[in-house]
Amino acid sequence: MNGSSDVASYLIVVLFLASLLMNFTDIPQRIQLHRFSSFVRRKLYAIEEMEVDARRKAVAYMSSIGIKEPSKILEGFTDNFFLIRPVDIEPTDIIRRFKHLIRVRENSVREYVRKVLDTTERSIQYSVETVLEVVSVLRLLNKLVRHYLELGLKYNNWILVMQLAIQMPELVEIARAYVNSLNAFTSGIPIGDSVGPLVAKMLVNLQENSREISEGTDLYETEVDGRKIYVIKASGPGSNVGWPGEALEKLVEELGGTIDRIITVDAALKLESEESGEVAYGTGAAIGDIGPEKIAMERVASKYSIPIDAVVVKMSEIEALSPISRNIYEGVVKSYELVQRVIREKVREGGTVVVVGVGNTVGVK
Repeated sequence: MNGSSDVASYLIVVLFLASLLMNFTDIPQRIQLHRFSSFVRRKLYAIEEMEVDARRKAVAYMSSIGIKEPSKILEGFTDNFFLIRPVDIEPTDIIRRFKHLIRVRENSVREYVRKVLDTTERSIQYSVETVLEVVSVLRLLNKLVRHYLELGLKYNNWILVMQLAIQMPELVEIARAYVNSLNAFTSGIPIGDSVGPLVAKMLVNLQENSREISEGTDLYETEVDGRKIYVIKASGPGSNVGWPGEALEKLVEELGGTIDRIITVDAALKLESEESGEVAYGTGAAIGDIGPEKIAMERVASKYSIPIDAVVVKMSEIEALSPISRNIYEGVVKSYELVQRVIREKVREGGTVVVVGVGNTVGVK
C-alpha cells in the first residue's frame, strides 16, 4: 500500500509542477512559437523554391528572344522601380497625382526594357515587362514573409507568427499562381484576366483593323443589328492592360458625348460559394484599377449622363493569373452573348455603344 501511495504522491506532485509550469510560465507560448515558426519555415522554403523556378523561367525566356546577360537584367530590375503612394491625408487631386506617378514608373520600366531589347516588337516588350514584374512580386512576397517571421521570433511574439502561419497556405497558392502565369506570359496564352479582351475580340469578329486611341490601347468599330459599336481593348498579343479609362474618356469627348450606353467587361473575384465562370450583370465600371482608370470612366459617364453597365466573369485570384480554363472560357462565351443581348434590348436601333474589354490581353491580338 505504501508503494502505491508513494507513486500516487509523486504523480500528484508532477502534475502540480506541470500545472505551475504551463500556467505561470511562458513555456506554452514558446512551444506555440516553435510550432508555428516551423510551419512557416516549411512554407517559406516552398515560396523560395518557386522564386528560384520563376527566375529560371524568366532567364530562359529572355535568352530565347536574344537578350544578353538576362540574369544581370533581372537582378537590375528586382527590388527597384517601386512606387511610393501619394499623400492621401490631403485628397485634393490625389487621382491626378496617382496617375502621374504610375505613368512615371511605367515609363521607367519601359525604358529599362527598351534598352536591352533594342528593336524588338512592342508585344514582346510588354511580355518582358510582365515577366520581370512577376519575378519582382515573388521576391517581395518572399521578403515580406521572412520579415514577419523574423520579427515574431525577435520579440517572441507567437501570436504574430501564428497569424502568419494561418495565412501561409493562401500565400503559397498565390505564389504558385504567379509562377504558373509565367508559362502563359512567355507562351502567349490568355489567362483568366483576359476575359475582357476576349469578349472584345469576339464582338469585332476577330478583325485586326484598329487605331491606337491611347498608349497601348486600341479602338475598333463594328455594328450589331444596326447599332454602332466602338470596342476598346489593350493592344495585344503581348501582356498588356493598356489605359482603358483614358481611352474611353478620349473617345466620348471625340464624339461629343453622343453615346447611348457604355458596357464594361472584366474578370471579378468570386466568393468561395460561387462557381468559376459564373457571369454577372450590374451597373458601374467593371475594372480592378487602383483608381485613375476607373474614375476616368465614371467621370466621363456622369458628365454626359451615359448609362454604364458591368459584365463580369467570376473566378478566383489564382484563376485570374493562370492560363484560361474551360469554365472561364465558357464564361467568356456567355458574356459575349449577354453583351449582345444588352445592346439589342437597351439601345435603340441607330444608337451608339462603347464596349470596354478590360484586362490583360496576353494571347489576344
